[in-house]
Amino acid sequence: MSLGDIIDRTSSAWMRADAPSADVVLSSRVRLARNIAGIPFPHQASEADLAKVADQVQRAIRTAKGLADLVVIRLSETPALDRQILVEKHLISPQHAQGAKHRLVAIRPDETVSVMVNEEDHLRIQALLPGLQLEDALKLASQVDDMFESRMDYAFDEKLGYITACPTNVGTGLRASVMVHLPALATTGQVGRVLAAVSNVGIAVRGLYGEGSEATGNVFQLSNQVTLGRSEGELVDNLAGVTKQIIDQERSVREKLVRERKDQLEDKVNRAYGLLSHARLMTSQEALGLLSDVRLGVEAGLLPGVDAKTLNELMVITQPAYLQRIMGKELGPHERDVRRAALIREKIRARKEGR
Repeated sequence: MSLGDIIDRTSSAWMRADAPSADVVLSSRVRLARNIAGIPFPHQASEADLAKVADQVQRAIRTAKGLADLVVIRLSETPALDRQILVEKHLISPQHAQGAKHRLVAIRPDETVSVMVNEEDHLRIQALLPGLQLEDALKLASQVDDMFESRMDYAFDEKLGYITACPTNVGTGLRASVMVHLPALATTGQVGRVLAAVSNVGIAVRGLYGEGSEATGNVFQLSNQVTLGRSEGELVDNLAGVTKQIIDQERSVREKLVRERKDQLEDKVNRAYGLLSHARLMTSQEALGLLSDVRLGVEAGLLPGVDAKTLNELMVITQPAYLQRIMGKELGPHERDVRRAALIREKIRARKEGR
């Protein structure tokens, strides 16, 4: 499999809609930050140091059992548009997409695993699964981590744990996160209160693409803030527990909306579906908002002919870079809006016709 195969495939494993609690949790991610002993962190490293890291990672992939299926991509040799698509598919960070020399990403063909090389740390090992599957994501990331550790010497301190470029990652080096869709809480004006409450118990709240990004389409990323002094299992269990409370609140408010404001909710949902089905111009921001409304209708049982997997796919392929890749050329803002609307209409039509 090549980079082109990964980019051209519009559906990723995390987009599945039959996973646990997928009506609220779009995906679960566990990321492990690791560094190689004796080599400066990327922001202090020389080009020779970064090249050494890249060489060690590629050697490990070639020789360690279980890593051979990873597709290695040199970001400095990858077009900017393709790098942005990897961001839109949640396989690399916006910072990593800048494509500096000796930056790599290694991706498993099903996209459940990606390893960023020479981002903030030498390695950032990510496992990404659909729905609420934090324990499984931790298990998968740990398996990949063990394979790399069998081939290289990590920077590790007996008292502190794994040594990382950012002090907040020292310890386990683990960041667990869930991407949650909270349209019912947003519709009733309660989402701010709920997210403020989780911030008070050590959970960070970010936007669709993580740190520094905005929340759009009522999608939020929740992740642990502390890595030192707790085990990996404790960090994952804490985030899972908080996420389950949010799931219960979103479902409860959704049921209340159906029970007490069904006419208004059906109007909101069907107006959104009508716009997606017939609009001739659509910005990416508007598309995410309308897809959020339609997804609320699907999960509330008001739109039985629409499936959540198609909506998850549209969240990604209607983003600017992916849209231009599909069209095979660079597009100006107006033309993107025209093409985005046409793509959404076609996807909805195809779903209706069973294609």
